[in-house]
Amino acid sequence: MKLGLTYDLRSDYLKMGFSEEETAEFDQEGTIDAIENTLNNLNFRTERIGHLKNLVHRLANGERWDLVFNICEGMYGNGREAQVPALLDAYSIPYVFSSPLVLSLTLDKALTKRIVRDAGIATPDFFIVNTLSDIEKIKLSFPLFAKPMAEGTGKGINSKSVIISKEELFEKCNSLLTEFKQAVLVETYMSGREFTVGIVGTGKDARAVGTMEIFLKENAEKGVYSYINKEQCESLIEYKPTFGKEKELCEKLALESYQLLSCEDAGRVDIRMDKNGIPNFLEINPLAGLHPEHSDLPILSTLNGISYPELMAMIMKSASKKIKS
Repeated sequence: MKLGLTYDLRSDYLKMGFSEEETAEFDQEGTIDAIENTLNNLNFRTERIGHLKNLVHRLANGERWDLVFNICEGMYGNGREAQVPALLDAYSIPYVFSSPLVLSLTLDKALTKRIVRDAGIATPDFFIVNTLSDIEKIKLSFPLFAKPMAEGTGKGINSKSVIISKEELFEKCNSLLTEFKQAVLVETYMSGREFTVGIVGTGKDARAVGTMEIFLKENAEKGVYSYINKEQCESLIEYKPTFGKEKELCEKLALESYQLLSCEDAGRVDIRMDKNGIPNFLEINPLAGLHPEHSDLPILSTLNGISYPELMAMIMKSASKKIKS
C-alpha cells in the first residue's frame, strides 16, 4: 500500500516568520519521524507530501496514493483543518481521520457545544463574544472562563483565562479579540478535576483506549491547562491514569460525544468536572497530536497499557477500511 503523509511542519512556518504560539498546533520533525517509522514497521510504504500547497502541486502533477495519513492543521480560515481532506475527497483519495464536515464543525467550539448540549450531554453554559459590546449581554455567573473560539493546543489560554469580575472579562476578551481576530467563547468555569479521554475507531466500532487525569505541578500556571503548561508538560504537568467510577463516567461521555459528532479513526475528548463531580464536555480534538512522549493521546494510551505502535496499528486498522477494493 502506498501511504502519503500530509502534515504542517512547525519549522517551515517559523522560517516564514510566524511565532511560536502561532505555530503551536503544527508538528515537530520528531513527530513526523515517529509516525513514519512506526507506519513503516507496520508494513506501510510511506511517502512524505507535507502541507496543503505541496499536496496541490503533487496532485496536479498526477501523483496518487492508496491512502493519505493526514494531520494537517492548516493556517488560515475557520475551515483550515478541513482543507486537505476536502481536496482529497475531490480526487476520491481516502485518508486517515475525520471528514471535512467534522473538522470544520469541531474547530468551532460553540457550534460543537450546541450539538452536544442538544443531545443531552453536559457542557458548561456559554456565550459568544464577537465584539466588546457583547459583554454587556452575558448573564452567566462568575467565575467564567474565556478562550478563542477556534484554536487548539491551549492557544490563548493562560492564568488570566479564569475570570472573576467584569473588568477581568473585558480585559481578557479585548486581548483575545485583538490577538486572534476571532470570536471568544466565554463559559462557566468548571472548578473540578480535569481529564482527557482517547478514542479509537469509527461509528459502532469506536471505543475508549483510556482516560488520564491532568495535574498541575507547583511551578505550573495555576488553574488552567494552558498553552505554556502544554508546551512544557514534561516539567509542569503530571498525568495519571484514571480508574473506577470516574473512568466509567468520563469514557461514557467521551464515546457518546465522539460518535454523535461522527469522528473517525481516532480522537481525544477533554472533560472537566463541575463542583459536584459531574463530568462536562469541554471540547473534542479529531486531529489529536501524535508525538509519542509529548502528545496527550499517546501519553494516555501508554498510561493505559497501549504502546505507541499498538495505538498506530489501531488507527490504521480503522482507516484501512476506507480503501475500496
